[in-house]
Amino acid sequence: MFVQALQDLWVSSGFLALTWQHAMMIIMSCLLIYLAIVHKFEPLLLLPIAFGMLLVNLPLTGLMSEPTAQSKTGGLLYYLYQGVKLGIYPSLIFLGIGAMTDFGPLIARPSSLFLGAGAQFGICIAFLVANALGFLPEEAASIAIIGGADGPTAIFLASRLAPELLPAIAVAAYSYMALIPMIQPPVMRFLTTKKERETSMEQLRTVSKLEKICFPIIVTILCVLLLPSVAPLIGMLMLGNLFKESGVVERLSDTAQNTLINIVTIFLGVTVGATANAETFLRPQTLMIVGLGLMAFIFSTIGGLLLGKLMYWITKGKVNPLIGSAGVSAVPMAARVAHLEGQRANPSNYLLMHAIGPNVAGVIGSAVAAGILLSLFG
Repeated sequence: MFVQALQDLWVSSGFLALTWQHAMMIIMSCLLIYLAIVHKFEPLLLLPIAFGMLLVNLPLTGLMSEPTAQSKTGGLLYYLYQGVKLGIYPSLIFLGIGAMTDFGPLIARPSSLFLGAGAQFGICIAFLVANALGFLPEEAASIAIIGGADGPTAIFLASRLAPELLPAIAVAAYSYMALIPMIQPPVMRFLTTKKERETSMEQLRTVSKLEKICFPIIVTILCVLLLPSVAPLIGMLMLGNLFKESGVVERLSDTAQNTLINIVTIFLGVTVGATANAETFLRPQTLMIVGLGLMAFIFSTIGGLLLGKLMYWITKGKVNPLIGSAGVSAVPMAARVAHLEGQRANPSNYLLMHAIGPNVAGVIGSAVAAGILLSLFG
């Protein structure tokens, strides 16, 4: 009887159902866990994404199983995934981002909006190339948004337009965000001269409290009237910022910045990772998406830099074109990279606050780009 019990246990275990595809995905998830822990590649999201991949590729767990006529109850991660599918988690992430963001540098230099818009150039290029490679327009749009370097926006758009591509898009988006210090500097040095990189910029003016309070209200009205589909992202981003700048709801601002965004990040990461099962992830399409995402990100950096060079020329050398590279919405990493590259050329240079303006403009720009693509192909 004991031997029979052991045989029954072995037959019911996942070992017999384990395929080489599952084994490959398990190895890949362990590699991502290694990168998140040892090399700190966007660990806040890459670690839960990798563990979600690990869980879903362990056979017979049923964690992502949908309810059926036979089994009324679905898997745990299936229910948590509804927050991604319905666009709830990315919007709540934007609420926390808004509560942590200072739009002061953007208000002090409104021209930063153009740099944030220019850094969406990669989205246009990647869309055209992906479409030419045979991806459907809605798939091409979901891949192209990686160029905005905004993980929540990429997840929001992909979950609406091409949910089957979501895991590859999410992994690519967050991987390239983590690799900004490696990807951007060579492009920055190639497209700018030493004289341009050495440019010092005047200190930004002081922004009043009234301006900071009015800004999220005005941006919400204008953006949502223009693109109603962007209301979930822009609305939550600006609500979080209004919590911060109003000064009357410190508890709500603190909750949005810390407790709420941390909880939502766990659910978002694990459930996005859980969509990366062996059957859908191990396809040639995945490698194409990773390559197109890298191209989109590089061209977004190029777009911001070229617009920065144009502003350098228009202002007769008063704007350092390096701050254009911060127009991608990876806050504040892209701004920090622009600052460090400026200091490499001129140790007395301090570009951080100047680069933050295009950086936060890029957050708005990528959300608006997602709204446009959703309106066109949703």
